[in-house]
Amino acid sequence: MQKIKKILIGTHNKGKFKEICDLLPKKLEKISPINLKIPSPDETGKTFQENSELKANFFCEMGKMVTLSDDSGLEVECLDGEPGIYSSRWAKKYGSFDGAMTEIFNRVKKLKKSTAAQFVCSLTIQWPDGKKISEIGKIKGDICSKRGSNGFGYDPIFIPNGYPKTFAEMEYKKKLLIDHRYIAYKKLEKKIKNFL
Repeated sequence: MQKIKKILIGTHNKGKFKEICDLLPKKLEKISPINLKIPSPDETGKTFQENSELKANFFCEMGKMVTLSDDSGLEVECLDGEPGIYSSRWAKKYGSFDGAMTEIFNRVKKLKKSTAAQFVCSLTIQWPDGKKISEIGKIKGDICSKRGSNGFGYDPIFIPNGYPKTFAEMEYKKKLLIDHRYIAYKKLEKKIKNFL
């Protein structure tokens, strides 16, 4: 297989797009599906990996190039793993990520149980010939009230274990090098470094 010179980042989420671009080698040309007017597929998978593979396959077929797709979300222990794979759908349901964060925090507070949670990310790279590789990254932490204005999604209510700050209170570069997406990418990088 040839070296990858350009890659389609299979997401319409601008925060995810920026993080993935910043993890990849600078020399790679990164392309957004928005620029190619490729819509998002329906996420019908039952796991993060199924959804990241479904997205990689869809964007790869539509864009006819090597594609890297992400599916990620927040799993809260006392909410039986919710919102999980429905993390972005909860944001729609409650009007915004802000609304969804308020809902999660209020539910956790009401239950008076564990505040334990984890962010999960599945990254899938797919080539036009159908070959694909997936890796999962997880980071454990706790739910808290909203703090900080950096990051995106559920970052303001998540404090990673071993740190005093939420993801949204951390400097961008600090968060980038410890989060679930970074963990998944470092595993994937070991398998694709010969192509980069």
